[in-house]
Amino acid sequence: MAILPIRLFGDPVLRTPAAPVETFDKELRRLVQDLTDTMLDAPGAGLAAPQLGVSLRVFTWWVDDEIGHLINPVLDLSDETQDGDEGCLSIPDLAFPTRRALQVVATGQNMYGEPVTISGSDLLARCVQHETDHLDGVLFVDRLDPQVRKEAMKAIREAEWFAEDAPQVKVSPHQISARWL
Repeated sequence: MAILPIRLFGDPVLRTPAAPVETFDKELRRLVQDLTDTMLDAPGAGLAAPQLGVSLRVFTWWVDDEIGHLINPVLDLSDETQDGDEGCLSIPDLAFPTRRALQVVATGQNMYGEPVTISGSDLLARCVQHETDHLDGVLFVDRLDPQVRKEAMKAIREAEWFAEDAPQVKVSPHQISARWL
């Protein structure tokens, strides 16, 4: 349908928890298609609705040549973790080592309101956790070890795309629930 601009670090919508989807209609299907088109064009492994300025609990993913979407996700994470470089379309051209659960089972709905369960490990697990974080107003840089986070914030401030006059919403890593660390 449309390739839309992706909101960048500093935009308050990225720090705002998204509302649950309650209406499964033509507009929602258009949003899912716009998310998919924009994600594929970027290209990225995933894209959440807040990254397009829409504060709804919807994301798309593109992992191992599989494209999908999930609405109102609820995650069940494994205790085993993985470390790997992670980036974000809202923080372009930067990647930092981020710890995530190795496996995930995510339940939610598709664009028609039907129940959906996806499960995966490695990159799919990382992507689902990353995109669900976006729906909670959390960015991957919030999950970095303190020294790496300091380096990441410096790199962001020095990035060509970063607008110092953009509205900033600060969230301390201490405000993130311990269950997400």
